[in-house]
Amino acid sequence: MKKPQINENLRDIILGGQDGLVNVMGIVLGVAAGTSDIKIVIISGLAATFAESISMAAVAFTSTQAESQQYESVYENQCMLIDTKPESETDDVRAVFGKWGFEGDLLEQATQKITSDKESWARFMMSEELDLAKKDQEKPVYTATVVGMASFVGSLIPLLPFFFLHDIKIAVLTSVGISALVLFVGGFIKAKVTIGGPVRSGLELLVIGITSAIAGFVIGSILGALPK
Repeated sequence: MKKPQINENLRDIILGGQDGLVNVMGIVLGVAAGTSDIKIVIISGLAATFAESISMAAVAFTSTQAESQQYESVYENQCMLIDTKPESETDDVRAVFGKWGFEGDLLEQATQKITSDKESWARFMMSEELDLAKKDQEKPVYTATVVGMASFVGSLIPLLPFFFLHDIKIAVLTSVGISALVLFVGGFIKAKVTIGGPVRSGLELLVIGITSAIAGFVIGSILGALPK
């Protein structure tokens, strides 16, 4: 029961961190290419960091809340069906156990055990018939906090070199290098903890980040070259 919760947390961390890092990296490199002014890059990056973090937290809150409300709505409907059509719902439970290979007395005992408790019965039907599993944690505020903080930390990664390096070209190259490494490691860890090929997962996140960086840099270069 613990691993799914870890995976949920990891998913939220990677979602927020990746989104923050990729978006802010594109903005930072675009501004750097367009102005060559480190101060403006930092100001733009910080503004984007806070805006991105708040936005991601808000989206995480509303989406998690909506999922929880949907689950509870379907659960209430399932309880109503158990009250109004117990024979039909019992047959559905029996059918599920039948697919699992239960037969004879064992089938009836399993069916009776599940249907003896209304809440267990409803949860069973939600999971096995409707494929809707209740998550270990359905806390919108908690999820929003995790995603928002991950987005904030991720957003700072491509911005940090500009605080310490005075040469904007070196800062840009350092920003891209560090961001690429973090994206690859994030994808690698995600695949290790969940499923998939670690190297492939790492490269996928890396390509997404580099594509964003190139797009931001190209747009910034074009706009910076326009006559004032």
